[in-house]
Amino acid sequence: MKGLAGKQTKGICNGSVLDVIDNTGAKTISVIAVPGYHGVNRRVPSAAVGDIVVASVKKGTPEMRRQIVYAVIVRQRRPFRRADGTMVVFEDNAAVITTEEGETKGSDIKGPVAREAAERWPRIAATASTII
Repeated sequence: MKGLAGKQTKGICNGSVLDVIDNTGAKTISVIAVPGYHGVNRRVPSAAVGDIVVASVKKGTPEMRRQIVYAVIVRQRRPFRRADGTMVVFEDNAAVITTEEGETKGSDIKGPVAREAAERWPRIAATASTII
């Protein structure tokens, strides 16, 4: 049961508002694109835990507001199934602001991080305080 899950239930789509759980100065972001998403005509791009998204900062410090940033989704409200059969659900949608390559911009992550995101992004796993 090691490795990444083959297919995650995608619970975050374009326009979704996510809480930012690091100390970069952003409080909430809104998803505007999902790089690497290949859907069908007129389907809204969506992402799941562990995916990287392009987002716009909606609330935060004056320097961070209206910035376009990359972020990795670390929690989602939509239940998803793990390889061992357990269903995982979080109470909020949350993300961590990163560079395009996945390096975290902040030095601290508050709250739990899904194991799927920690396995895929080693810098998030190193910074996270709790991995569920």
